[in-house]
Parts: sequence; structure tokens; C-alpha cells
Amino acid sequence: MLRSLDIRDVLIIDRLTLDLGDGLNVLTGETGAGKSILLDALGFVLGWRGRAELVRAGAAQGEVTAVFDLPPGHAARAVLEEAGIKAEDDLILRRVNTADGRKTAYVNDRRVSGEVLRALSDVLVELHGQHDDRGLLNPRGHRALLDSFAQLDLSAARAAWSAARQARQALERAEAALTAARAEEDFLRHAVAELDKLNPEPGEEAVLDSRRRAMQGAERIRADVARALAMISEDGAEAALRDATRWLEGAVDRADGKLDAPLAALSRALIELSEAQAGVEACLSGLDVNPRELEAMEERLFAIRALARKHNVLPDDLGTFAVTLRGRLAALDSGAAGLGRLTKALADADTAWQAEAAALTKARRAAALRLDKAMAAELAPLKMERAVFVTEVAAGEAGPDGADEVTFTVATNPGAPSGPLNRIASGGELSRFLLALKVCLTGNTPGLTMIFDEIDRGVGGATADAVGRRLKALATTAQVLVVTHSPQVAALGAHHWRVEKRVVAGQTLSTVTALSPTDRIEEIGRMLSGDTISDAARHAARALLA
Repeated sequence: MLRSLDIRDVLIIDRLTLDLGDGLNVLTGETGAGKSILLDALGFVLGWRGRAELVRAGAAQGEVTAVFDLPPGHAARAVLEEAGIKAEDDLILRRVNTADGRKTAYVNDRRVSGEVLRALSDVLVELHGQHDDRGLLNPRGHRALLDSFAQLDLSAARAAWSAARQARQALERAEAALTAARAEEDFLRHAVAELDKLNPEPGEEAVLDSRRRAMQGAERIRADVARALAMISEDGAEAALRDATRWLEGAVDRADGKLDAPLAALSRALIELSEAQAGVEACLSGLDVNPRELEAMEERLFAIRALARKHNVLPDDLGTFAVTLRGRLAALDSGAAGLGRLTKALADADTAWQAEAAALTKARRAAALRLDKAMAAELAPLKMERAVFVTEVAAGEAGPDGADEVTFTVATNPGAPSGPLNRIASGGELSRFLLALKVCLTGNTPGLTMIFDEIDRGVGGATADAVGRRLKALATTAQVLVVTHSPQVAALGAHHWRVEKRVVAGQTLSTVTALSPTDRIEEIGRMLSGDTISDAARHAARALLA
């Protein structure tokens, strides 16, 4: 429920605070006094599209603040939670428009986007203005309105439609893949056979290249290692050391111990030389190269590299590439069976969606009858008891929300042809039809503030009184704000404000004044008689207020 609207420097308003109450709130005033500006300001803070320039001439910025009551369970709490904003009992919306056109919005002092404001407005305020902005006159929006009235859950139908769409896309992809595979069948079979025959493994190219380099290097160093082995073998250094040892052992007894150390060193040298000989022999054995093995290794290495170049992949990726080609070939070989399964899956998904769509059609037809009955009950108090409102549900384009086309049609008199609302009803009739629709379609939305901008245009006398009484009855369960030129409607308000213009220091400003009971007599008298309020007008005003 809207509790207050505070406006600063917007159009011809410098400073204005409007404190609203429960029930029927009425705004009256001369044409051009600024009543529509109040709605422009409210629309601005709610994120609606409106005037591009709202800042009052000479001001640095315009600002609008709206305060709403937010009872437990209100739908706005879910919107706030989605936006990551803590919900409190008071919901404060504030939006600023600078003179250079920049707009900034806040919810409970948290900066938010215009999308968050508009999401909140959908559950906070329902507006009917001189241009119907909620699609009541647009047949393309009638189905959604009927669904809202019926409180239909569309999630199952939307899920079924999504499943059918995915099944259709899967079938189309499989058909395209099969067509492409058939066009390259010869290539696939030859390439897979070639890859299967070679069967390269990840990392194999690097291993083969390393072994090839090692074998080629072995050929170059083997001769030097063999010569070194000959120098330290029994025919070389080892023989010389053994001879030297024998000679010294023959002289050791006569050397008074002076040869003991040299003999020990020679013994150690022989041991070390033996170990060196064994190591060189092992190295030489490892350097033995089989020419046939080297040739076979080089052939495989070159084959892997050539195949990688042929398919424009890295050698290590040949295995993965082979898996891909085998998959495409398998899809080709099993294509017909796969298409059969996908075709059946699509048929099953279509059947499931059609069942959901049929259930929606049945529910909509039942809801249409309830809406027509509710509209008949609403039109009677509005002096349109002879008018006929019919909600037509016909076959339409299939989609996630079913396959129905919904149109609101009316016949203003018995026997008269029916047709769309905006083509059949006159201005006064259209206002009453829309009021009745608003009442029926918003009955399932608790906590909503309903705003009617000149809903009584084109009607007067008893009909205007009937409109006012319906608005007053509606206000017993919801907050209603009405901008009106009808004294019959104004007299039924629980709270009454007068909007007027005044000139201050050469500037035209709009003000809003809360009216006392005496002030209301004067204002309704003005609405009845014009600028000059006669005693008869005051008497009539008292009668209306009574």
C-alpha cells in the first residue's frame, strides 16, 4: 500500500508531499493543474517509461520518493530477495534525475537498476490511465490476463515445450551430421583404417625421436670408447701395472719398507682400473646399434609425422583425432537406428506437450466462463446490465504457453454484433468495461495499490455515480487512488486532495492540498458549477457528500 509520495523539483512541482490513506483516495483539480504530473512522478520512481525530461527548470536535479507498506507474504518481498535486498515493513523507493539526464534509483538506500524498480512496480501498483498501459485493449496480451485471472501454472507446459524443442534440435543435428558423414564416408573409412593400422600413442613421437638421436650418436662415439677399452685392458695399462707390481714385490724385502706404500697404491689402482674397464665394457655393449632396428624406428617416426601433417594435427593428438573419426564413422553406420530413436523421442515429447496444451485449453475455457460471469456481475452496477462481455478462446499459434488465442469481445446491446473492446465500445462504455476488467483481473493480487486516471471520462450523472460507488466498493479491500473530474466520484472518496497551479516569483508551480470537510464542499461545488460557486452548487455538493 502506498503511504506517501514525496516530490522534489519535478516539472512544475518544487516541493510536495502526499500522504495517502486506506480506501478511496481522490485527486481533483482544474485541467492542467498538474494531476497527471503526480502520476508521472510516481511512474518515474517505479521505473516506468515516461517523459524524458522531468527536472524542474533551473533545478540541478529532480527527486521522487515513494514509501509503501509491505505486509508479511507480500509478493514484493520475493522480488527484494531476488535482488539481494533485505525486506522490511517499510519499502522506500527513491529515484533521482539530474539535469543532464542521468537517472539513479535506490531501494531502502541500496542502489538498484531500473529493472528492479519495474519488477517491484508489477506487484505494488496497477495503473489504468487514459492510455491503457497493461494491454487490456491489446488482444496479444489477453491470454496472459486470462491466465492470471485463472491463476494457471504454466511451468509444466513450458517444460514440455522446452523438452520437445530440445528433442527436435537433437533430431535436426543428427540428420545434419548423418548427411555430412555420408558425404565424406570414403575419407572416413580410409582415414580410420590408416590410423588404426599405425595406432600411434600419445608421447610416442617424442620417445622415438629421442631413441633415434641416441642411436645415431652411438655410431659416432663407439670407436673412441673401443680404443679407450683397449688401452686399459689386459693388453694395455692393466698389463703394465701388473708387471710393475711383480717387479716391486721382488725388491720389497730389500727396500726396508720403502716400497710398501707404492705397492698398496698399485693394488688400489688395479682395483679402480678393473672397475673402469667393466664400466667402459658396459658402455660399449650399450652402443651396439642394430641397423635394421634404427631403420624400422625411423620409418615409424616419419610415418607418424607424415600422418599428423596430413590431418593438420599434432602427433600427440592423432589418437584423439582417431577417436573423433571413429565416432563419426560409427554415427554413420548406426545413423538410421539413431534417427529412429530420436524421431520417437520427438514424437513422445510432442505428445506430452500436446497433453499439457490441451489441459491449458480446457482450463482457459473454464476460466473464460468464470470471467464472463464475473464481468456480468461487475457491469450491472455500472449501468451496463444489457452489455455482453465474452472471452473467446480459439486455436492459435503453438508455443510454450499452449496453443490458444484469447480475445476479449463485447456487445454493448442485445442483438448488436460483438467485437474487440477498442472497436465496439464508446469512450464512456470503454471506461466502464476497463474498470470492470480491472476489478476482475486484480482480484487475485492482494496488497496492490490501484490507480485510475480519469476512469470516469465520458460518463456523468447516474453512470458517474455508479462508477464512483464501484470504486468505493473496490476500495474496501484495496487502496484505490483516483484522478477524476466527476463530482459524483469525488464525493465518495475517503481522502480528498485538490491539485492547483499558482505563480510564484514568475514561476508556475503545482501544489496539492488535503481538503477538510468544508473545503470538500467548496471543491465539489466548483466541479458542479465552475469558477463561480453558487449556493445551489454548495447544496448539491453537501447532498453528494451525504
